[in-house]
Amino acid sequence: MNTGIALFEQKEVRKVWDGKQWYFVLEDIIVILVESNDPKQYIKKMRQRDSELNQGWVQLVPTL
Repeated sequence: MNTGIALFEQKEVRKVWDGKQWYFVLEDIIVILVESNDPKQYIKKMRQRDSELNQGWVQLVPTL
């Protein structure tokens, strides 16, 4: 697996290449797009509001 850092609006976003496509760290994206100081809490609230997102969460974000 290839890992790296992408820049978006001069801020770092961690990424991983799995041989077919890039995967980006959601926490990094949340910090940039909504300027959240606590992206984990923001994601938790997002999951509470969206039951469909919450159901597929493990599929989207496997435990490492």
